[in-house]
Amino acid sequence: MKVAIIFGSRSDSEVMKGAAKALREFNIEFEAFILSAHRVPEQLEKTLIKLENENCECVIAGAGLAAHLPGVIASKTIIPVVGVPINAALNGLDALLSIVQMPKSIPVATVGINNSYNAGMLAVEMLSLKYPEIRKKLIEYRETMKKNFIEENEKGVDL
Repeated sequence: MKVAIIFGSRSDSEVMKGAAKALREFNIEFEAFILSAHRVPEQLEKTLIKLENENCECVIAGAGLAAHLPGVIASKTIIPVVGVPINAALNGLDALLSIVQMPKSIPVATVGINNSYNAGMLAVEMLSLKYPEIRKKLIEYRETMKKNFIEENEKGVDL
């Protein structure tokens, strides 16, 4: 497994499906876990040890409300962590600030509120540095994206 997707509550699963979608588009193996930094910290720690032993290369962690999960994960492993702030209160701004404002030396890459697809894409980009087949697919993906954008917009705009 190359990527782990971890989130704190079953209610977060709908938002986190975007990360899984992005990883599937690039045939990247992942596993998803529901683990809470507050309710089952011991289980979270055991899972992180397992992930390290299995050479997991990136963790995507979604969190709303207190939003500690990505930061707690980053504090307990050297696997890169991408945080997804989930809109659970205050339009997700509280989660965004909790994830992005990590102390020096314990970074968490952070994407937009509820944008787990971009978290998946960031994991794809990280992995593309090591795996030529992923790099090739990513380059093709970007070229197709540009081509489609041009085709869709060269017809002009009716306002």
